[in-house]
Amino acid sequence: MTSPADFSFSQEGGARTALCTGDWTAIEMGRANDRLASALEGASDVVLDLRQIGRCDTAGAWGLLKAADSAAKPPKLVARPEVERLLELVERATKAEPTPVHRQRSFHQLFERIGRGVIHLGLEVFDTMVFFGHLLVATGRAIANPRRVRWAACFSLAERAGLDAVPIVMVTTFFIGAVVGLLGANMLTTFGAQVYVVELIGVAVLREFNVLITALLLAGRSASSFAAEIGSMKMNQEIDAMRVLGVDPFDALVFPRFFALLFTIPLLVFAATIAGLAGGLVVAWSQLGLGPVFFFQQLVDNVGPTHFWVGMSKAPVLAVIIAGIGCRQGMEVGGDVESLGRRVTAAVVHAIFATILVDAVFAVIYMKLDI
Repeated sequence: MTSPADFSFSQEGGARTALCTGDWTAIEMGRANDRLASALEGASDVVLDLRQIGRCDTAGAWGLLKAADSAAKPPKLVARPEVERLLELVERATKAEPTPVHRQRSFHQLFERIGRGVIHLGLEVFDTMVFFGHLLVATGRAIANPRRVRWAACFSLAERAGLDAVPIVMVTTFFIGAVVGLLGANMLTTFGAQVYVVELIGVAVLREFNVLITALLLAGRSASSFAAEIGSMKMNQEIDAMRVLGVDPFDALVFPRFFALLFTIPLLVFAATIAGLAGGLVVAWSQLGLGPVFFFQQLVDNVGPTHFWVGMSKAPVLAVIIAGIGCRQGMEVGGDVESLGRRVTAAVVHAIFATILVDAVFAVIYMKLDI
């Protein structure tokens, strides 16, 4: 049972005694400490008897100490040992010096942060090389002995990471092709060269947008999925259990995901190419009156298959990068949920950045090769 905090005064000899009763806690104290402080204000030779109180927490101890400070002369405290210890603890805490906050900003700290960032970047590059080296070893083992590959997991992941992405990839590239066609129609009609819209759509879709949009969608879809799946297994110590059982996590987890993307991304790029050309065809037909026969004849005569193969040549490289980044970030997850969220975010950001960077490198290389 709980009872509200209260007090009463009695006169014993020449000293007044304030007898505190009830529970001096944050809930039951109420305004009792303020009333006690008003009663003790300016008083001297007062005994504060705390032996009859029930429960007492830090809020109640703080209220009793504040009330005692209002007396002209500090009253004599009579309490049980546990209440005495609590009062001493709260009194020390109130008299403790505040923790100083150092907010010094100097060039030394700036250079220190830059140095730490450079070291961290070097370690990341080293760990990435180690990861891809281990992946190459696992790939070599799979080529040397295909029967040890978990083909069921490979094709299940290929369906989930690749084939299930066909609708979103085709819808996205369809509208990209339509947007390119609209821009080309508006600009080239001004110069009376609207017939070249077909070449613009063909080069843009076959060479860049088919593989780039597919890779960006997979970077956000599959890289995050790989990181989350492997990271949750790492948190639950399932990967440690694999190692104890003699199973290499690269053979069981990383290689199937690597194979799934490497197998499906050329199919997705081909589907994206068809959808992008279809979007451009719809715009050219509806806005400029260029029919399907003329559209595809212009593609064959003036664009040719070279641009298609240039775009397809990027697909395996981007598949390796996306799968590698997603799996590596998953393997780096720690034991808490915050680490999992941070690594999944890093997987998406790094995969998108690497995709755009590699595509730019390919563009420069093919430009130098005049392809």
